[in-house]
Amino acid sequence: MPSNRKIVKQISVDKVKFTLEIYPAREGCNGTEGPFWEIFPEDYHAALFAFSNKQKLDNLIKQKFIDKL
Repeated sequence: MPSNRKIVKQISVDKVKFTLEIYPAREGCNGTEGPFWEIFPEDYHAALFAFSNKQKLDNLIKQKFIDKL
């Protein structure tokens, strides 16, 4: 899979900034795999926010970004 297929977005949740990387679905050994995503906090405060609000971030990203793929 070419490395340029990932989608990079800058998102903000409750005024806390993150970088979201989305890797679209692909054909793998067990059929279609994905899509997968990673979130990178902008700073230490964002990392603490992500740790404390993991479920909220997970639901928000799936609803706004993943389900639209």
